[in-house]
Amino acid sequence: MAQVEITQQAAEPETSEKLHFEGTVAVSGAVTGQMLSVLFSEESTVNGKLQFKGAVTIDGTFTGSVTTDDVLIVGERATIAADIFCGSAVVKGDVSGNITARDSVALEGHARVKGDITSPALSVERGVMFDGLSHMDPVPAKSKRGGRS
Repeated sequence: MAQVEITQQAAEPETSEKLHFEGTVAVSGAVTGQMLSVLFSEESTVNGKLQFKGAVTIDGTFTGSVTTDDVLIVGERATIAADIFCGSAVVKGDVSGNITARDSVALEGHARVKGDITSPALSVERGVMFDGLSHMDPVPAKSKRGGRS
C-alpha cells in the first residue's frame, strides 16, 4: 500500500494543467506508475520538497528540493529548478540547481544543467549543455546531504 503525504497545499485558480501543487511530497511504499504519471507528468507543476524511495521519473515542472537515496530520472520534457540530493541521477531534461549524488550522475540526450555536480562518477553525452563545476569526490551518504535539506 502506497502512502503519499501531502502538506501545506495551496489553492490555485483552475488552469489547464493536469496538476499544480505546492507543499511537501513524501512518497513511500509501493507507488504505481499511474500514481507517478499523474504527479510528475509533462502537464504537472509541483513546487515544494520531494522525498521518496525507489526510482522516480519527473517529466513536468518541479521547483524546490529533491532528496532520495535512490534514482531520480529527469525526463526529456522536465524543467526542474531544485537542489537534488540522490543516490543516482539520470538527466535528460532541464535542471537549474546543484546535483549531489552518492553513486553517479548521467547527463544524456539534450540535457541542460546549470549548477554544480558532486558525484564520484559523471558521464556526459555529446550534445549536452552543462554550465557549472564538477566535483568528483566520494559523497558520504548522510553527512553532505543532511545539513542542506
